[in-house]
Amino acid sequence: MSKRLFTFSRGAAARPVDAAETLGLKGANLSLLASLDLPVPPGFTLSTAAWREASSPESGLSPALRGEIRDAIDWLETTTGRRFDGDQRPLLLAVRTSARTAMPGLAETVLDVGLNNRTVELLARELEDLGFAFRSYLRFIESFAAVVYKADPAEFEDLADDERKLAGWRTDGPTTPEQWRALTARYLRFIETELGRTFPQTPLEQLYAVIQAAFVSWRDPVARAFRILHSIPENAGLAVTAHAMIFNERSQNSGTGRALSRDLKTGRSQLTGEFMLGGRDLAAVGGEVQSWPLSDLCDVDGSAKLTGFPGDICALSDHVRRIEAHVGDAVEVDFMVGDSELFLLQSRVAKRSAAEAIRVAVEMVREGLIEEAEAILRIEPASLDQLLHPTILRNGEETVIGKGMPASPGAASGEIMFGAEAARERAAQGVPVILVRNETHPEDIHGMHVADGVLTVRGGTTSHAAVVARGIGKPCVTGVNALRIDPEAGVLQARNRIFRAGDWITIDGSSGEVIEGRLPLQRPALSGEFAVLMEFADRARRMRVRTNAETPLEARAARSFGAEGIGLCRTEHMFFEGPRVQAMREMILAADEAGRRAALERLLPMQRSDFIELFEIMAGLPVTIRLLDPPLHEFLPTGDGEIAETAAMLGLEPAVLMRRIASLQEYNPMLGHRGCRLAISYPEIIEVQARAILEAAIEAGERAGAAVVPEIMVPLVGLRRELDFVKAIIDRVAGRVMAERGRSVAYLVGTMIELPRAAVRADTIAEAADFFSFGTNDLTQTVFGISRDDSAGFLATYERQGIIDRDPFQTVDVDGVGELIAMAVEKARRTRPDISLGVCGEQGGDPLSIGFFERTGLDYVSCSPFRVPIARLAAAQAAIRSGQALMGAAPPKSRGRHRSES
Repeated sequence: MSKRLFTFSRGAAARPVDAAETLGLKGANLSLLASLDLPVPPGFTLSTAAWREASSPESGLSPALRGEIRDAIDWLETTTGRRFDGDQRPLLLAVRTSARTAMPGLAETVLDVGLNNRTVELLARELEDLGFAFRSYLRFIESFAAVVYKADPAEFEDLADDERKLAGWRTDGPTTPEQWRALTARYLRFIETELGRTFPQTPLEQLYAVIQAAFVSWRDPVARAFRILHSIPENAGLAVTAHAMIFNERSQNSGTGRALSRDLKTGRSQLTGEFMLGGRDLAAVGGEVQSWPLSDLCDVDGSAKLTGFPGDICALSDHVRRIEAHVGDAVEVDFMVGDSELFLLQSRVAKRSAAEAIRVAVEMVREGLIEEAEAILRIEPASLDQLLHPTILRNGEETVIGKGMPASPGAASGEIMFGAEAARERAAQGVPVILVRNETHPEDIHGMHVADGVLTVRGGTTSHAAVVARGIGKPCVTGVNALRIDPEAGVLQARNRIFRAGDWITIDGSSGEVIEGRLPLQRPALSGEFAVLMEFADRARRMRVRTNAETPLEARAARSFGAEGIGLCRTEHMFFEGPRVQAMREMILAADEAGRRAALERLLPMQRSDFIELFEIMAGLPVTIRLLDPPLHEFLPTGDGEIAETAAMLGLEPAVLMRRIASLQEYNPMLGHRGCRLAISYPEIIEVQARAILEAAIEAGERAGAAVVPEIMVPLVGLRRELDFVKAIIDRVAGRVMAERGRSVAYLVGTMIELPRAAVRADTIAEAADFFSFGTNDLTQTVFGISRDDSAGFLATYERQGIIDRDPFQTVDVDGVGELIAMAVEKARRTRPDISLGVCGEQGGDPLSIGFFERTGLDYVSCSPFRVPIARLAAAQAAIRSGQALMGAAPPKSRGRHRSES
């Protein structure tokens, strides 16, 4: 039988190996402090094994468990010199509930267990403080009734108000023994008459009742919901800790405080803290936390320098430093002082922001306390978002008008604009704007670029709006189903309120909230320690980290965040603005090949210029350029105004143009005429793109004085012959370009693996490819047979019902999609050991997915610019955990080989 009860006192603690599992957080903490010979109030913990025996109201506490509790009380009486329900110096207990993790819904702490109508008088005489004794008794009655009888604490406040009026008190509370006793009697009558219960006057019965109520609280609806959300097993259970009370509120020689082993603002070893002395706050002056420099706390002779502190501040300093040395991390310690005697109640790793966590970790490396690898593992990669994007300075009075998916982190305030053109016009006037749409389309990109943030009613975290916003570092909230938009009327309806174009809203892309009005924002600032941590990560990781970028703004941002090249340049994103989109529309709507080529010739210098700038920004780092991928209808006009304008440009009647547009529409475009299928149907498109890439590589190389080796990616390949067909076009164009320029250019041709068939046939496709890049967005769509743009609603239900653990569009589905990736990697390397393998889907920036990619052996991940630091840190953590860290060495170069033809 598992042990049910564990005792602890200074220097002695029965501490199991799995302390948190057995004793809960609070019990484990107190037993640790006791085992370190630190001053703790003596007590005992009923383990999770005891809970499993007595967790239902029907079972109750067994006679055997009650006997163990009585034995523990006898031990406490001997240890403290006090008696539970004795004739003098009563023993009072604090009873605290905890599980292995902090959990809402569990029973609250109950203090002063053991007070009754008799012991309250004994305590008053002992302490010579009637008011303190009765205040403690009334507080105990309130909390006991709340925990055991589920009473509303507000009821007791009303009773006190009624008694004040009835008795005519001249102060806020009773002052005479008669007044205190009358108020106590009123409390007890209320429990009997209104709650139908009798408040127990026997301390042991009080203790049993509180413990039983604590056990039952595990199945409170709030606790149950939390367990389901965080996958905590039903039988994990809770523990209950009871320890001797500390009279920390009685006099000016008593108080409560919190001490930290480090100054989180600097990361340095320096005691800081807060302390409430007899109701007066010593520490929080002007809202600032008091800093207690270790060197300034005590004189050489050991006497304290800090005035006003009633306990041994030098001992507190030593205790906190000892705990930090044992834990190996910055700690915060809850302590109490009772009649100048210091007690520690809890210690934990100090809570801190991402910036503070980085400062502490880096400083501890500098002090030689931890290794670089440990510092890397202590930082949650996703927390770096706090440092890379603006955040809202909240005051608690914000009006949330809707909540959706946190699609791209950061916060933004701006005027509502319902269209890309309107957003561009207003932004040109220097006014911040939020682009608000039902959903965004490729033609909205120019509006997204100028907007401060993007809000869509439909879509999920991998919708078009989300992907583009993350790429350009703009806050984005998607899938706010509670909102309704009428773009023609210029109206946004939210919770029976109407907002119009020009009204201010604020969006929080980290929480998914949409908030009324303009809120103050805090801009990010990357600290010096951030750069140091990134150096640690770069020394540890194996995989390289590239970025998904098409514009100079994105590329420069990614380079500033440490990107080691471009892993995905989506060329279609370069065609959605101004004359470019008109030329694309003319090409798509042309009657024959000659018309298409004429339109493409106008796009050639634009594409070439784009690629030259990207090559120069990347300065010799790899740049992977994906050939045109989306269905052609995405470039066509949609509104009446755009259709009329395009018809006039082409010399057509609007009705004729509309029929042509209708003929290009597809029932299921994501599985339709796109990717390499376009190249096979319209080879002239790929000819122009290949020429632009290769000419740009030559020109950029001449300017830099060093060769530029572009990587040309063929999208949506499922058949080896598809890649052979497109590659032959690229090779022919390359031969012509090199002959015309009189210069040789090396280049790579590879493909994006985004179809199950391509993964299954990876060995055959690898015979013709220099590299693979896994497109996990489309691979997930085609493996699951679901649309990423339409799945947000039901996938959320799947998560709530426990059918899936995570959205597969955010974190790679290891068992399905991951199995295909692993198979493709093994097959590709068996055919070509030197093939370069990477991933460029959204999961390329997801820390959990990066762990899988490390285990699978990919050479690099590619993600949106603002996720590059996250990916660098996550890749380092994955390498450390897999035992493949190359500490002190640079990541290996790409294993792809260069091709050249003359």
